[in-house]
Amino acid sequence: MKFALSWLKTFLDTEADADTIAKKLTALGLEIEGVEDASAALAKFKVARVLTAEKHPQADKLQVLTVDTGEGAPLQVVCGAPNARAGLVGVLGVPGAVVPANGMTLKVAAVRGVESNGMMCSTRELGLGEEHDGIIELPADAPVGTSFADYLGSDPVFDVAITPNRPDCMGVYGIARDLAAAGLGTLKPIATGGVAGSYPCPVEIRTDDPEGCPAFYGRVIRGVKNGPSPKWLQDALKGAGQRPISALVDATNYVMLGYGRPAHAYDLAKLTGAVVARRAVDGEGVTALNGKHYILDAGMTVIADDAGVHDIAGIMGGEHSGCSDATTDVLLEVAYFNPQRIARTGQALALSSDARTRFERGVDPGFLDTGLDLLTKLIVEICGGEASEVVRAGTPPSGQKTVAYDPALVGKLGGVDVSGGRQQDILAALGFGVVDTGDHWAVSVPSWRPDVDGAPDIVEEVIRVHGLDAVPSVALPRADGVAKPTATPAQTLERRVRRAAAARGLNEAVTWSFLPESEAAHFADGNGGVWTLANPISEDLKAMRPSLLPGLLGAAKRNLDRGATSVRVFEVGRRYLRGEGGASDEKLSLAVVLAGERTPRGWATGKARAFDAFDAKAEALALLGEAGAPVENLQVMGEAGPQFHPGQSATLRLGPKQVLARFGMIHPSTAKAFDIDGPVALVELFLDRIPAKKAQSGFARAPFTPPALQAVTRDFAFLLPLGVPAGDLLRSVRGADKANIVAARVFDDFRGAGVPEGHKSVAVEVTLQPVEKSYDEAALKAIADRIVAAAAKQGATLRG
Repeated sequence: MKFALSWLKTFLDTEADADTIAKKLTALGLEIEGVEDASAALAKFKVARVLTAEKHPQADKLQVLTVDTGEGAPLQVVCGAPNARAGLVGVLGVPGAVVPANGMTLKVAAVRGVESNGMMCSTRELGLGEEHDGIIELPADAPVGTSFADYLGSDPVFDVAITPNRPDCMGVYGIARDLAAAGLGTLKPIATGGVAGSYPCPVEIRTDDPEGCPAFYGRVIRGVKNGPSPKWLQDALKGAGQRPISALVDATNYVMLGYGRPAHAYDLAKLTGAVVARRAVDGEGVTALNGKHYILDAGMTVIADDAGVHDIAGIMGGEHSGCSDATTDVLLEVAYFNPQRIARTGQALALSSDARTRFERGVDPGFLDTGLDLLTKLIVEICGGEASEVVRAGTPPSGQKTVAYDPALVGKLGGVDVSGGRQQDILAALGFGVVDTGDHWAVSVPSWRPDVDGAPDIVEEVIRVHGLDAVPSVALPRADGVAKPTATPAQTLERRVRRAAAARGLNEAVTWSFLPESEAAHFADGNGGVWTLANPISEDLKAMRPSLLPGLLGAAKRNLDRGATSVRVFEVGRRYLRGEGGASDEKLSLAVVLAGERTPRGWATGKARAFDAFDAKAEALALLGEAGAPVENLQVMGEAGPQFHPGQSATLRLGPKQVLARFGMIHPSTAKAFDIDGPVALVELFLDRIPAKKAQSGFARAPFTPPALQAVTRDFAFLLPLGVPAGDLLRSVRGADKANIVAARVFDDFRGAGVPEGHKSVAVEVTLQPVEKSYDEAALKAIADRIVAAAAKQGATLRG
């Protein structure tokens, strides 16, 4: 929320400067995101008077001016503004000044052969408005030679981040109240005593939706004259980042931004019959003030007349009944809308507005009459007209709560001693009422503070105004002895695999946990469908990710599109699945995406080599090993999923059903869906499925003792059917004699001359480790026989 210091001072009597106010707001929990002072950029612009204006000798639309800057000889300036003339007092940008609108640094230059020593500036060029038809015209008595920044005066603009629990500070007056309570000035009372109605309201006003719109107040002002609003009002709105539109619209915006009370003005001539707050009818539509057409449903509240809908209640008015320069009679609407209804409607329509921001947080239900009086008074003062009596349809919620409060809680919960008298002063300044009943305080909560529900909330109010910096720092107690590990097994596993992936040359990425529904559905598989959010941050981030791969594919595409030749990214995080009955289920995963070149072209390597499925398999096995999975017992099986190329992918399993990982090349349809070109290798590890190690008593492992005897290696060449994976053969070989075989690996795979059709020659190196004595020929033959017998179970025969 933005507002200028001058606007704040209309509500707060203070001598504090902008820096002091900014620091105090942050200390109060109203974080300052920035303080801007437009005049600071105008220090090198001067008030100057045009002495003469002659036609440019080389251009019909340019003039050569002599300009008095109040010091030294007049300067020659070339100007193309149609209103430039002798005697005009305007703003001159001298050489060295930077134009706020475009960042251009002015310098002495020749324009069509005539030297120009600066530029006479327009409102838009100085960033003070949108007018650009001519240069600025100042009053004739403006002090020539004065810095334009000094002439304008400093009026810093604060940009404050208002948390959702503070709807009272969605108006400048609420912020002024907090500052006054903190001792930074005196809060000025709201000028009550509005305009009395001189005739009955000619329009029937009612609410037929008491749940969505409990209260609907309105009145008519006839005989108004719409047009531009006064300069002070336009300046206030511009400082708040709003564009002035017309006096009637600007008045409603001023009351909304100043007091946090949204309101609306209808052109009475465009209304037909009674004006009613009601439920929308499924399928009816309205074109809003933003020019977009919205289709409504029965869960939404609207303001309508006999002809149809004119307002999406609490969010945005309709285009048809908006005020224009021809408006002479207006109907003012000040209502209270159900915050939950407003939030749901805004989400369903994907429609945001300043009014919605305030209504869905909860506006003050006790401010309807005052808000209507303030708006009426402002419009009558600016636009004239005669006001009708007020019509009050429905009753707003009372908003009154009383909390039992013990002042000693400040010390117990907040850790700081604040005297009872100081606490009462703080609460009274914030609008709370305090009655001491003897054993406790009965604190009445003002209607503009819906966030205060109990005694801890009262403690928070006292401490933030008293000063959070007054709360002493107290070290947490620590028990004697050695600290016990606090990381859970899942956290330890996550850290270990993250370090391992980084050590293997992969770059960690952190992507959104939310995805577009189409991308999430592409990876949902058989996990019960996509888990969508009821209140997404945007329609493009509506579904929870069922896999980490979509986010990494998006990251890889962005890097490749920006010229990266090799992308190796991984992420450790949760995937979100739909459990039984639609319940959410979070699972820890690790995903890897390898795209682009594995090795670049070179004199030694030749052409560049892309990633393939074997690179993905190597990453999967290495990371599973680091995660503690029994890699030697894993089986390589198919069915990696529809996102993977069926002939270049597989899964790693512990048994037929326990899938620990899947890997391989991306399926062409998946690559097309994510608009990514070139070969891409994917890996997904399901870390939640890795079996936990059995608990051990005593030492985790025995001290390592090197073998006393030298290991022996033996090579075996097997003829293996083509359809049998070499990994299955290795697993059988390792299990042939677990007491002696400590390792086995494939070192050759040959298919060609001498190998029968439908077979392959697989050479395996087996490492044997004697324990008590060296092997003799009989022992080695017995072990070899067991190896050959185990290999035969996979259909392998020893090659002659």
